[in-house]
Parts: sequence; C-alpha cells; structure tokens
Amino acid sequence: MKTEKTAILIFAQSAQKEAANKPFKNAAHLFTQLNNHTIATVQKSNLPYFRITEEEQTGNTFGERLTNAIQSIYDKGYDNVITIGNDTPNLQVHHIVEAAQKLESHKFILGPSKDGGFYLIGLHKSKFDPAQFIELPWQTNSLSDKLLSLTSENENIIILQALTDIDTVFDIEKMLQKEPKLTNSVLKQTLQAIVTTTTNARKDIQNFIHSFILNNILNKGSPSPHLL
Repeated sequence: MKTEKTAILIFAQSAQKEAANKPFKNAAHLFTQLNNHTIATVQKSNLPYFRITEEEQTGNTFGERLTNAIQSIYDKGYDNVITIGNDTPNLQVHHIVEAAQKLESHKFILGPSKDGGFYLIGLHKSKFDPAQFIELPWQTNSLSDKLLSLTSENENIIILQALTDIDTVFDIEKMLQKEPKLTNSVLKQTLQAIVTTTTNARKDIQNFIHSFILNNILNKGSPSPHLL
C-alpha cells in the first residue's frame, strides 16, 4: 500500500528504558522483541515511517514529547500521521492499513486500548492543535473523553478494534487468555515465559507465608518448663 501523504510515527522508548519502567522480570528482553515486532509490522504496510525514541524526543512532559514528535512528521510535508507505540503485541498490519485507508476520507482514527488509552491515533493535520494536545491528560483514564472532546458533534470518528497493551504481568495474562491469536510465535513464547515465572514466584511467596504462619503463629511449641 502506498499513500504518499500519510506517514507512521513509532513513538516508543528503547527496550532498556521501557524495562526501567515496567515492573516485571525480563522486561528488556520482551521490549526488544516488541520493538522488532512493531517495526516489522509497520514495514509490511509499505508506508513511510519514523521511529522517535527517548534519544530524539524533546519536551519535559509526555504530552510535550508526543506533540513535538507528531509535529515533526507534519513538518516533513505529510498530511496524515498515524501514531503507534511498541507495547501492543497483537498490533497487525491490517490495523495500520485500515487506519491509512480511512484517513483518505476521515480526519480522526482511534485504536483503543482495553485499559482506556489508545494504541493508535490517526490524525489529519487540520485536526492537530499542538496547544490542545500538550494539555491532554495523557497516560490517565480520562484521556479518552478529553481526546474525543476535540472533535465536533457531527464529525465521524473511526474506531478500530480494541487491543491490549502491556504495562503489567496482569495485562499479559489477560491478553493471552482473551486474545489468543498472537501471530508472532517467538513473542508469544516470551510472554508465556514471563507469566510462568511470575506465577511461580507468587506460589513461592504464598508457600513462604503459609509456612511462616504454621511455624511461628499456629505452632506454640512445648510448654515452658516453669509451668510444669
């Protein structure tokens, strides 16, 4: 697919930076795979793309960094920007292609994440107001309502399939249970291994607590010799 006026922005941190912010084991390995998966998926769309990591991002807040990144793509001469991250394992090329096709006749495309955010935002430049974007409550539960408030009542917003993005091990567990059609087998094995490791760790903690209670609280020991 070739749409000269549309470009993809991969707005994502490096695997090492992501790992520092994700509370589970082997996060760096996982996000290395997720970064590779995202780039490979984007390349299949045949659309021009730009990856902006923490090394190239500018701004003090998430909103400033994202807004500046999006503006930089418009400054290259594109009319439409499709922004995605790197934390959605089930992102597939058809989601990107659909967004690009819809942007031919619509100006606002959203791919909702199941936690209330968005894994994809497609915008025509006429709908992009940097001042408004910077002030949006990014990375909060109120983002959806505020983002939709930027559109007029009669504007037709295209909503894509909802997907799960990865912030915690719970997200991974939920995704593997409810979205089993993960096409990247290596990525799926890594996700399953993280869940298994976490599950085993939970069991170890539960066993320790159970043993501690039995040995130190319920087991009173032999009577004191002073009481005999």
